[in-house]
Amino acid sequence: MLFVLDVGNTNTVLGVFEGDNLLYEWRIKTDRHKTEDEFGVLIHSLFDYKGITFSDIHGVIISSVVPPIMYALEKMSRNYFGIDAVVVGKQDISKYINMSYPNPKEVGADRIVNAVSAIENYGAPVIVIDFGTATTFCYIDENSSYHGGIISPGVNISMEALYSKASKLPKIEIKGTEKVIGTSTVEAMQSGIYNGYVSLVDGIVDRVKEDINQDVQVIATGGISGLIGKGSRTIDVVDRHLTLKGLNIIYRRLKDIR
Repeated sequence: MLFVLDVGNTNTVLGVFEGDNLLYEWRIKTDRHKTEDEFGVLIHSLFDYKGITFSDIHGVIISSVVPPIMYALEKMSRNYFGIDAVVVGKQDISKYINMSYPNPKEVGADRIVNAVSAIENYGAPVIVIDFGTATTFCYIDENSSYHGGIISPGVNISMEALYSKASKLPKIEIKGTEKVIGTSTVEAMQSGIYNGYVSLVDGIVDRVKEDINQDVQVIATGGISGLIGKGSRTIDVVDRHLTLKGLNIIYRRLKDIR
C-alpha cells in the first residue's frame, strides 16, 4: 500500500492506495505546530479504524505548500513507517512533467501534482482549477507542458474578509442560490459568494481560452469544486481525488512501478 499526503494551507488530505485504487481517504486540519509523534499518533488512530497497520505501507509521498510542517512529517515517516518519504519538488520535476514555465521552482507542489494527474486521466490540453485556500487555474498545452496560470483568493478567504471587515454581516454557509437577487442579508451574501465565484471561474476560463485561442477541457478539484461545478458552464469534470491520484502516479513513475 502507498500512503499519500496532500498538505494545504487549511486542510491536509490523506489517502491509502493499493495499485491504482484509492482505498481510504481522510481530511484533517493542517497544523504546522504538530510534532512528528503527534502526527504518528493521529495517523495510527485513523489507520486502526480501517484495520491498517504501519507495516502495510510500502511507500510514502508528500505534496506540501506549507514548508514549516515538512520536518515533522518527514521525521514521522522515518520513525513510524521506517520509510524516507518522497517529497514532490525535492527531485527533478522533469522526471514526471514537462515545464514551459520560466521558473519551475515557483510552482506549488499541489499544482504540479494536479497537472500530472489531469494529463494522465483526462489528456492534454487541459485547464485545471483547484479550489483550496487559494483558487488556482493551471494551463497545460497539447504537448503536456505546464505553462502557468492564475491565482485568486479562495472562497473562504473572501467570506472571512466580508465577515471580519463588515461588522453587521453574519457568518454564512456557502451554498448555491435559486435566485441571484437575495431577499435577506444572508441570501444576498450567499448569492454574492456563490454567483460571484461561479462568474469568476467562467470569466477566467473564457479569458484563458481566448488567450490560447483554443477550446480545452476544464477539470476542477478541491473542497467546493462540486458546488461551483454545478453552477459553472465552463467546468467539464469535477474530480475530488485528482491530487491524490496525481501523487500515486508520480510515486509509481519515480519508482518505475508498472
